[in-house]
Amino acid sequence: MDLQRAETYVLDQLGQHLSPTLFYHGVHHTLDVVQQAESLAAAEGVTDPDDLALLRTAALYHDAGFLTTYQDHEATGCELVREVLPDMDYSPSEVELICRMIMATQVPQNPDDLHLAQILCDADLDYLGRPDFWTISNTLREEWQARNMVRDERHWYEIQVNFLSAHRYWTPTALARREAEKQARLAEVKVRLGQLGGDGVA
Repeated sequence: MDLQRAETYVLDQLGQHLSPTLFYHGVHHTLDVVQQAESLAAAEGVTDPDDLALLRTAALYHDAGFLTTYQDHEATGCELVREVLPDMDYSPSEVELICRMIMATQVPQNPDDLHLAQILCDADLDYLGRPDFWTISNTLREEWQARNMVRDERHWYEIQVNFLSAHRYWTPTALARREAEKQARLAEVKVRLGQLGGDGVA
């Protein structure tokens, strides 16, 4: 695995070719997921260098599909992985494991019992239980508004209530770090929705 080449390639592509209206899914999100994945892996006791390299690669490429599409970007990202990583000394089994991790992040997340995929899923949505939740979620709202995916403020908060209610963290570390804060954010969203009137549920 030539991780450095793989990293340089994808960050260069993301930096040059992502849509400027990807206010949430920009390079900053990819780098945040890489950082959180490595933090979670350390806390989860992942020490094998190959596992850590595969996890970092999957984190770097997990949203690379946004280079060419918005819907089903995970599958498109896997196409890119299968196209470029073999030339960077990734074996077929390593490429498929990276794709398994990437596909696991598709909402609703489904990492099964694959520990590295559980870590990537939790890293991808780490912000749900962080103090910067509101700042980050507003960038997603802007991104969706640019694509006419949100009708109005009520619709947005309804989506958030449903998403936060359905979401789960997979690793013991993420549960311990983020679940309580995530529930607090859910309560705050429900309050905001309630202030608009209605029953607070979509």
